[in-house]
Amino acid sequence: MTSEIFIVSLLFLGISFLVSAVLKSKFTRYSKIGLANGLSGREIAGKMLRESGIYDVKVISVDGFLADHYNPVNRTVNLSSEVYNGTSIAAAAVAAHECGHAVQHATRYGPLMFRSKMVPAVQVSSMLVNWILLAGIVVLATTKNPTVLLIGIIIMAVTVLFTLVTLPVEFDASKRALAWLNQTNITNATEYPKAKDALKWAATTYVVAALAAVVQLIQYIMIYMGSRDRS
Repeated sequence: MTSEIFIVSLLFLGISFLVSAVLKSKFTRYSKIGLANGLSGREIAGKMLRESGIYDVKVISVDGFLADHYNPVNRTVNLSSEVYNGTSIAAAAVAAHECGHAVQHATRYGPLMFRSKMVPAVQVSSMLVNWILLAGIVVLATTKNPTVLLIGIIIMAVTVLFTLVTLPVEFDASKRALAWLNQTNITNATEYPKAKDALKWAATTYVVAALAAVVQLIQYIMIYMGSRDRS
């Protein structure tokens, strides 16, 4: 079973690499197509925030490719320099998506609120889970005692739940972004499908990560259940 976990992990690693490569290719392509209105990501973000009635969120520039994110703690929309200064379809899509998270926060969107409350627990579990699962496998192989493995499974379940809750948060942010881009004509009839395609591939990375996490959790549960059947 441990060899199967390794094989499945490699499979999802390969799928994740492929999706990430496609995503980077899409964003590189759409970053070269300028918006007809010439607005930058910073200007688009500011416009969306104002039109959503949000005036206490700052739009700032950060380093890193696709490092864009919304920080609910200090209420900032963090845009990579390519997006912050860019006047492309990709910049518009990303800027609007991150502002979609700000709108979620302002309206107290349930999944976002729940995910935010999970962050401290996930930070701890992410540091411990791999070591505890490894220890659990070793202890199970040497003493036939599955207790440590069960602890690892419970901790892993926390991180898996976080990845699952992330899905509606990301999909909803993209939905809000695309609706706003379309309604305000920030993107025209030719640009909008490209912005939608870019956000679709961004969302796919989260789907792959969630599926990989669920499958891996199930495999560890099967190892645990198998050990109980043999005892």
